[in-house]
Amino acid sequence: MPNAGTLNFLEVCAGAGGLALGLEHAGFTPVGLVENDAASLETLRKNRPSWPLIQEDLKDFDPVQHPAVFDVDLLSAGTPRVKSTATINRRSDEDERDLVAAALYLVGAVKPRAVLIENVPGLVDNDEYSKVRGEIEDELRHLGFRLFTAVLNACDFGVPQERRHGFFVALREPCADAFSWPRPVDSAAPTVGEVLHRTMTARGWEHASAWASRAQRLAPTLVGGSDRRGGPDLGPTRAKKIWAEMGINGGTVADEVPEAGAPWDLDGDVKNLPALTVSQAALLQGFPASWQIAGRKTRSYRQVGQAVPPPLAAAVGRCIAAALAASSPGGS
Repeated sequence: MPNAGTLNFLEVCAGAGGLALGLEHAGFTPVGLVENDAASLETLRKNRPSWPLIQEDLKDFDPVQHPAVFDVDLLSAGTPRVKSTATINRRSDEDERDLVAAALYLVGAVKPRAVLIENVPGLVDNDEYSKVRGEIEDELRHLGFRLFTAVLNACDFGVPQERRHGFFVALREPCADAFSWPRPVDSAAPTVGEVLHRTMTARGWEHASAWASRAQRLAPTLVGGSDRRGGPDLGPTRAKKIWAEMGINGGTVADEVPEAGAPWDLDGDVKNLPALTVSQAALLQGFPASWQIAGRKTRSYRQVGQAVPPPLAAAVGRCIAAALAASSPGGS
């Protein structure tokens, strides 16, 4: 059971820690983070050595072996992106749905007071995901929760990126009566140029200011991609075109920012434009500059692209924390 005055959580599919970091900012302390990817685990160790990590596949995780996870305040799950029924074309695409099912099984086993599941927006609002969505809703209601769903855009919470996430929040009574979704922040999110200008000057690139003036817009959604396919890039063709308009080669990820003397020719070959580094991509996801991403370039970029932006996670987490506190002794 949690200590008086604290909120704790168990997270599964923790990845690079975006969801967990946001929940930490919202006042939660982890009792366990379940992850089986070695590079992601190293990222978590580098940044939060005190966090209790559990290196295990979610489908093999047995809470009986980890008694601290029972009766937590919150179970959070940023499971891999579920495919719609229209796009599933191979057995491996079913793995994502299996992980959602495993997370739901864990809800029944550990008996949290609240549940947070994050995934693609279509899982919340698209008919092509209705089967999986129905399974989530039916199981959480069967377990005694009241369910809330929403699609939130990270740019409404200070993240310099157009990025929509689907959320399921489930709360037991009477906590559910006090829950509401976060409202967008009052100020506009910063632009790509504002966030990355300083990093573009790090090696003396003479065009950094001109580039930043060109990049006065939000980033398109960073796409981590599947671990089973391809190398790192900044997303589909439409996104790459937007990056090119900002003076960035979106077809790859760089090892370093541009050095002094590096060209910047918007009328030339897009492959000669500078590319973003993994650390720059992390800034566009709302990670703090101090957050270190471990692993080789492809693996580290995918951790970033697959993450929940911490400011968005924090906004949702604060709403869950407020609902839990309102139903506790002494709560308002």
